Amino acid sequence: IGRPPFSERVELLDLSIKLRTGEAFALASDKSDLIEGAHADHLLYVFDEAKVVPDETWDSAEGAFAAGNCYFLAISTPGEPQGRFYQIHKRQAGFEDWWVRHVTLDEAIAAGRINVEWAEQRAEQWGKESAAYQNRVLGEFATSEEDGIIPLAWVERANERWHEWDEAGRPGVFVCVGVDVGRGGDMSVYALRYDNVIAELRHSNERDTMPIVGRVKGILDANGGYASVDVIGIGAGVVDRLKELGMSVSPFHAAEHTSLRDKTNELGFDNKRSAAWWHTRELLQDDLIALPPDDLLTGELTAPKWRVLSGGRIRVESKEDVKKRLKRSTDYADAVIQAFWTETNVPGGALADLQAAMVEGSRWTSRRDGPRWKRTFRQS
Repeated sequence: IGRPPFSERVELLDLSIKLRTGEAFALASDKSDLIEGAHADHLLYVFDEAKVVPDETWDSAEGAFAAGNCYFLAISTPGEPQGRFYQIHKRQAGFEDWWVRHVTLDEAIAAGRINVEWAEQRAEQWGKESAAYQNRVLGEFATSEEDGIIPLAWVERANERWHEWDEAGRPGVFVCVGVDVGRGGDMSVYALRYDNVIAELRHSNERDTMPIVGRVKGILDANGGYASVDVIGIGAGVVDRLKELGMSVSPFHAAEHTSLRDKTNELGFDNKRSAAWWHTRELLQDDLIALPPDDLLTGELTAPKWRVLSGGRIRVESKEDVKKRLKRSTDYADAVIQAFWTETNVPGGALADLQAAMVEGSRWTSRRDGPRWKRTFRQS
């Protein structure tokens, strides 16, 4: 570009590049008013991660094209089939002046940008028909909203919130650990929750219940809080032993009946598993929780399907049926679902109160005070 190398001490801290013939500068995509009125003999707009750029920002940049000698480069992985980037790629009316280029999986592999083994592993992990595989591997616009309980876009937003939380120094108070106890060769997974964030996911491959008990006890001894443990099968032994050791435990029985209803109060649930998955769906839909970026977790959260039964109850696809399609169990997702399940740990309208507290910018913590769980809300 006809200039000396950048100064590490000064220029690399700037948000603009000074050139003899002009300058280049960076702006946040949600600050549409800052790019209005841009003018020069030649202009080039570059939108990175264009799928999440708001329509207002596109419109602000569009005004500069009236003068001519203006160019636009929009780059992104695809996402949900919506928004301006999707409209351009579908060549909808009014966008005929865009030249569209779809980079295929074969091209990416040939260019050395994607590893063949990675693509094959994602096909086994997510399933070739899943929105996650279509978006992230094939580069196609796909949605998981039609019959999938949790859309991929909601998980990706939760991942962004996790990065923000991580960059802020990981603030928060430990609440609980969700434990999906492995059975039949499956791994055991531990989801550590701080306030409204799943801080990390751990796993182990022990076949015996006592090492699992030891891992959970170690987490609770170090952090306090309680454990939400899958009680079906060998999980019952883990729950019993933790109680004997004086640990705070909330048994999670997926097949149990629950009288809870969705946030519209229109639909009930077929069982506790369905209610717990739907609860996490609602938290993600309202941008209330943060999740660590993990391919296994993403694939499992977006895999289960759901339907409404004739009795007005929601049924989420069983773990066994999902496993038949994915060729693996949803261990990571189930641990996270259990970590956010609060029905048996907080009295009264726990789910509504928890959501309200998060919406108001508060943080929810729990403490053991006598024989019952109490609610405390602490401002962030």
